[in-house]
Amino acid sequence: MARSGGPGSFVFGDEERKEVMDVLDGRYLFRYGAADAEGYTHKVVDFEDELKKVMGAKYAVATTSGTCSLLAALAALGIGAGDEVIVPGYTFIASISSIMLAGAIPVLAEIDESLTIDVTKIESLITPKTKAILPVHMLGNPCNLDAIMEIAKKHNLYVLEDCCQAVGASYKGKRVGTYGDIGAFSLNVFKTISTGDGGAVITNDENLYERAFGYHDQGHKPNRLGVEVGNRSLIGMNMRMNELTGAVALAQTRKLDEILETLRYKKAMLKDMLSDLPHISFRTINDEGECATLLTILFDTKELAEAFCEKTGGRPIAYSGWHVYNNMEQVLEKKLPAPTNNVNDRVYTKGMLPQTDDILGRAVNISVGVVDKGLGSGYGINILSTEDEIKQVASNIREIILSL
Repeated sequence: MARSGGPGSFVFGDEERKEVMDVLDGRYLFRYGAADAEGYTHKVVDFEDELKKVMGAKYAVATTSGTCSLLAALAALGIGAGDEVIVPGYTFIASISSIMLAGAIPVLAEIDESLTIDVTKIESLITPKTKAILPVHMLGNPCNLDAIMEIAKKHNLYVLEDCCQAVGASYKGKRVGTYGDIGAFSLNVFKTISTGDGGAVITNDENLYERAFGYHDQGHKPNRLGVEVGNRSLIGMNMRMNELTGAVALAQTRKLDEILETLRYKKAMLKDMLSDLPHISFRTINDEGECATLLTILFDTKELAEAFCEKTGGRPIAYSGWHVYNNMEQVLEKKLPAPTNNVNDRVYTKGMLPQTDDILGRAVNISVGVVDKGLGSGYGINILSTEDEIKQVASNIREIILSL
């Protein structure tokens, strides 16, 4: 079976090993410590500082997952009972479930052929209860942020950017996650850079930083040195990253731009070899600063997409598990972990987003950097593929499509 994972996990090496061994040699795994604490190597703090620099943000909070990053960001914005948040129906389930767990109401929106939120459909979903837009930079492709920010400003809404699949992507020369009020990132094994699991929140707003930090650490103010009593900002949880994870995150962040440059080069090569084929197009790329982790082919019909997938051992994106609202039975049936007085009476049903269903039924992911059968990208290349291997995959794809 072919190896799966994101591009970062394919390039683990001496850099990650060194950072991890620093922590193990020091035998100090907790993220906090005084500067002179014996063995303390402050890898999580260094990762946060490195991420701020790379992303161009003032503040960063390391977390244990992308889901926790979304929850902390929602808490920072004060989103809760009865608030509505507009979110696309094509995204990983956490984008939607985190809204529900915050006590708020997800309002599902259509996507367009960029596979990100259809900005022309957003305003029709806004009501007096709408508090935020949660655009998802899906499959590493930045959303149309100019239009989203214009709508948000017009209607006085927060923007929480879900960058979990787009670490390092940029839009018009500026990194995603810095356009909205706050941005959430994932370092899961299938993401651009990886620590196995982990995440981060970034913002340029000091108050949002303090609240996100507090929510991730039992309400504490940022960067405490030990067990402090009092002076907490809000009731929080424990989403703290440990030093071993921080060590890997630090090394991976330093490799981010090189990873993205390699992916963009290899995707362009593969795409160019397929650009003249009949009965297909490619998803719309909103900015060439995308992560280039996947090449998405849009077939003219659902039948052609399914016939192609039969020969590659895959399935169209419509079947890619908990990335498509139709497949999220716990969301459709609102299976919250405990009863709540804030009952969401909004109805979610299969087929409620016909434009999204049509696009995803015709769409097929070819791996470039993210090899993930669950995302519908179990076939293709990876960041380590040679030019000869890329040419061979392109030749196979051409042969299959021309035979349909």
